[in-house]
Amino acid sequence: MKTALITGASGKIGLALTEEFAKNGYFVIAQYNKNKGEILSLIKSLPNDLAEMVFPVQCDFSKKESVLSFINFLSDNFKSLDVLVNNAGIDVYKLITDTTDEDLEKIVSVNLTSAYKLCRFAAGKMIGKKSGNIINISSVWGSVGAAMETAYSATKGALISLTKALAKELAPSGINVNCVCPGVIDTKMNAIFTESEMKDIIDNIPKGRLGTAEEIAKLVNFLSSPAADYITGQIITADGGFTV
Repeated sequence: MKTALITGASGKIGLALTEEFAKNGYFVIAQYNKNKGEILSLIKSLPNDLAEMVFPVQCDFSKKESVLSFINFLSDNFKSLDVLVNNAGIDVYKLITDTTDEDLEKIVSVNLTSAYKLCRFAAGKMIGKKSGNIINISSVWGSVGAAMETAYSATKGALISLTKALAKELAPSGINVNCVCPGVIDTKMNAIFTESEMKDIIDNIPKGRLGTAEEIAKLVNFLSSPAADYITGQIITADGGFTV
């Protein structure tokens, strides 16, 4: 049985990823920080055979000791890893002049440092067997930037660069590394916008709607499948034409 590690599994995209991989035969290690109840609700909604495929594990990516403990736990309990999806992420919606050092340190730790450390861990598990897939979830703001989200854009842009560099490094070992950049997806992260602001955003999306978590999950699952074996180092945008 193949094993997938999905971070940020308690968010809307993370839950969709967890369900998608479980349905496709993976044992899913579902990392969360505070919202274990969301994962437990998903598990309860799944048929018994699929519910047994999801294993929630807590980790606070903003704390070094928590990340170290998490990686040690994975090393001790899982001999193999086939897929890593770095989906965990937080936002800071502030002017740069209002963004504190604490804001910056936390978002870098969660969005970038944890992903880098897990890529290093995953590579160690995958190189020996000459196979594996790493998918980093960035954002369109990582490509084009967003005012009021400079720290978020910077960390998501770094994930894009990490993807390209790591893909070159790991390709000879049979490991694919790709990056998905979602556009505006229907998640709780959009709660910062007013109804009027959301209407303006949707009016600027050629498809005329928000993306769904399920669409992102299906794309990530495809990138982990044999059909995508010749795809690596790619930055794939799923935004309904928003950044065209």
